[in-house]
Amino acid sequence: MTQVAVVGGGLAGLACGVALADHGIAVTVVERADRLGGRASCWRDRVTGDVVDIGPHIFHSEYHNMLALLERLGTRDLICWQPGKVLTLASKPKPTVLRHYPLPAPLSLGPSILGAPGLGMQDYLTMLPTGWRGMRFGEEQVDELDRINGLAYFRSLGVSEALIDWWWRFASMVVTNVPLERVSAASLMRIHAQLSGYRGLHFGFAKVGLGELYTGQAVRVIERAGGRVLRGRGVAYLSGSERVDGVVLADGTHIPARQVVSALPPHDLDAVLPGRWRGRAPFDVLPRFEPSPYVCCYLWFDRDIKAERFASHLWSPGRLNYDFYDLSQIRQGWRGRPTVIASNIIYSHRAHPLSDGEIVRRTVDELAEIAPRAAKARLLHAVVHRVPMAIPCATVGFERMRPRARSPIPGLTLAGDWTRTHMPCTMEGAAKSGFMAAEAVLAERGIRADLAIDARMYDDLAGVARRAVPNRSVP
Repeated sequence: MTQVAVVGGGLAGLACGVALADHGIAVTVVERADRLGGRASCWRDRVTGDVVDIGPHIFHSEYHNMLALLERLGTRDLICWQPGKVLTLASKPKPTVLRHYPLPAPLSLGPSILGAPGLGMQDYLTMLPTGWRGMRFGEEQVDELDRINGLAYFRSLGVSEALIDWWWRFASMVVTNVPLERVSAASLMRIHAQLSGYRGLHFGFAKVGLGELYTGQAVRVIERAGGRVLRGRGVAYLSGSERVDGVVLADGTHIPARQVVSALPPHDLDAVLPGRWRGRAPFDVLPRFEPSPYVCCYLWFDRDIKAERFASHLWSPGRLNYDFYDLSQIRQGWRGRPTVIASNIIYSHRAHPLSDGEIVRRTVDELAEIAPRAAKARLLHAVVHRVPMAIPCATVGFERMRPRARSPIPGLTLAGDWTRTHMPCTMEGAAKSGFMAAEAVLAERGIRADLAIDARMYDDLAGVARRAVPNRSVP
């Protein structure tokens, strides 16, 4: 009998498998696709031979769980960090460059935003109540704020409409992948507090394909501990009646297991659950998790168009693309090449009726607003990749729906960025969920292990304000 079966070979499932293998447990990971990594994977483009990702992803310096996983796998040095400049915003008439100034958190980014086009001192002053709440934000506030959308919340705090349109609509789309009118205020405020509460927080990008950072390395760790990784083997259902005792594959093969970890997205888990558990808490909410789709565009130009390494458009009603990445400045060994751009159309319903050719044309036009030389460069090759679910939508009520790792079905543990990690749905959240699931599996065997890393206390003024909150939770 398999000791532990992990269903899903994405980041959460592989993080769980590695953690269990490090404790001497033989794990069988079952992945429906031929490629491991799920939504954080990559493939080799057939025309150029370049390795590109399912979609551009970023790291940041507070990704403690993800970085711990990469450290364990020996690939932490394959992150290209950008400590000096956080992000370039394509504001008009001139870009707004976000960078940290030598001020205590959460004030260090403030001077970058002062003087932003179209905003005056009165607009900035309306941000003070939000800044104060961000410094004091913690998980004990989540249930209350999860009942209101971001737009209503910021209006209730008196934030000016100009600042809402300039900053908060943009922030909601790029950090939660949901429009401000729909996003849970709790989800957005958690990210705001984390991004502003740490001194010198900065972003990083994979120097290699995302999957090359961890998938092959994780397989080797799992196999060395006596486990195995099965690819191209979908799961039909989880077996058992009173407890989950294994998985039955689509071809009818039964893999008995003492414990099963589901690292599937919500709708996929709903499809394989034992029938008697469908519709029962906490699984009754699984059909209500809404996917946030992406369209990712890759552009190969005939020259260096002098693009920013990482830049983003601000929100506007007709905007397709938000963030752009110049892979020629990121990928290992690509310096000196003509520009290769990756872009994201976030919450991409507005792009779904468009043909790939129309998406490419509009993406080049929007890129040219940031890098004007793109308008005169020749496009050698383009790929449009449609991602049905980048992450689950953090809409109103989302935080209260997120289930814990330990499920009420004996023998079944849950992992995935959508579970209750006290993190956004990111690579960091996925890695943490895998570690939390491993902790739960080990606890059932009487083994105490502290694997998941919680967010640390905020720095500087933000930390002082947070410590003063009565009955506060971590951080």
